[in-house]
Amino acid sequence: MDECCQAKSVELTALRERQSRVLVAVLVINAGMFVIELGAGFLARSTALLGDSLDMLGDALVYGFSLYVLHRSLLWRARAAALKGFVMLAFGIGVLIEASLRLQAGSTPDVPLMATIGALALAANTACFLLLWRHRSDDINLRSTWLCSRNDLISNGAVLVAAGLVARLESPWPDFLVGIGIAALFLWSSVSVLREASGELSRAREGLVGGTE
Repeated sequence: MDECCQAKSVELTALRERQSRVLVAVLVINAGMFVIELGAGFLARSTALLGDSLDMLGDALVYGFSLYVLHRSLLWRARAAALKGFVMLAFGIGVLIEASLRLQAGSTPDVPLMATIGALALAANTACFLLLWRHRSDDINLRSTWLCSRNDLISNGAVLVAAGLVARLESPWPDFLVGIGIAALFLWSSVSVLREASGELSRAREGLVGGTE
């Protein structure tokens, strides 16, 4: 029995080390893309790019917190997932506000810059998605992290579609609509993650009361 427990402990340690390396990689990618997309969003006057850049920042913060709780208890991992839900909720509201401000200004985005940065972001997030894929079912912490990466791919694809429609229609409306769509995705995902995190928090607290955590 002792040998079995020791083997399981070594296996768990190896898993946590693999998770840590993956989280560091996606953290660096998202932090770098946040800086690039934020600058390009202002230069291109693109609501969609600005929304996507805030998504990158939110993910970078989320991944950093995921690293912090990686070796901690179920309660801490559930708290991390709840934080991710609140981050997505906040950024969803922020993008809605930004989209309304851009709509009032009526400025048309710089399509070539918007498309170039959108394609770069898509490539970066595809790499993150593939890195996180094998860990998506490890626990709630990694699952909510993988959901963030999945949302990124959807957002990136939408930015590219918006760039094409802006060029074809010569109208800023596709950019505004994609910004609103990204916000809706954040809000929907935040509700899903918060609901799951609430259940995990309840179970973790029951475990603490029962002395099992």
